[in-house]
Amino acid sequence: MENKLSNQPGPIGIFDSGYGGLTILSKIKEAMPQYDYMYLGDNARAPYGPRSFEIVYDFTLQAVKKLFEMGCHLIILACNTASAKALRTIQINDLPLLDVNRRVLGVIRPTVELIDQLTKSKHVGLVATPGTIKSESYPLEIHKLFPHISVVGESCPMWVSLVENNEINNEGANFFIKKSLDSLRKKDTNIDTIILGCTHYPLLLPIIKQNLPSHINIVTQGELVAESLKDYLYRHPEMDNKCTKGGITRFYTTESVDKFQESAANFLDEKIFASRITLD
Repeated sequence: MENKLSNQPGPIGIFDSGYGGLTILSKIKEAMPQYDYMYLGDNARAPYGPRSFEIVYDFTLQAVKKLFEMGCHLIILACNTASAKALRTIQINDLPLLDVNRRVLGVIRPTVELIDQLTKSKHVGLVATPGTIKSESYPLEIHKLFPHISVVGESCPMWVSLVENNEINNEGANFFIKKSLDSLRKKDTNIDTIILGCTHYPLLLPIIKQNLPSHINIVTQGELVAESLKDYLYRHPEMDNKCTKGGITRFYTTESVDKFQESAANFLDEKIFASRITLD
């Protein structure tokens, strides 16, 4: 595989199982508008949340290989499920075989690194997909850096569907969101910080805020990942030199182009044009 990959500079790859990664892309572009980006959504096989570790790993590796072949040297897994279930295996087992000079980064670590600054009570809640909760990636990563922080999680299987089916303004959305948040806070009444551990969830922020006391910090990932990436490229000029800077973003989906372009408008405040590709 290594000799098939071009050494020419290329765009930064952003991968997600669906649309949620667009919330990450948006914040990254705000922080670093000069770079080129290539967004790939595996919408045909979304959501990844309920899928097994093995399937998420297989699908994510296919996407990583495709983005490498399309010229990316650096890829952000803008998906908590892929970051939780596939990132480490790809970094340890696959990158040495694909290309030792390429990098794949996730969205969990940048969030975790700052959590101690955001919580006063040192009691943190996490809302996420069933897959991310089951992986225990957040508590494991938080306890590596901050063993004194207590973490409890709540699986929210309906939340992604609410966003992707454009039902966030319906009465049912408030019911499901309130039910999950109430359940989370019953597990630990001292929570003062809640991590939105899915890239779709920022679109639910107004409803989430309505159902939480004002003293609770709500942590979204976009800005944290963007700042982390900016710092990473500053510390690794050899990688920065491999990232093209023309301010161009290209979008790819494994689903219907028309459907992707229409749904993407819910996540990005601009009209976009996408191309369809297949992963295998």
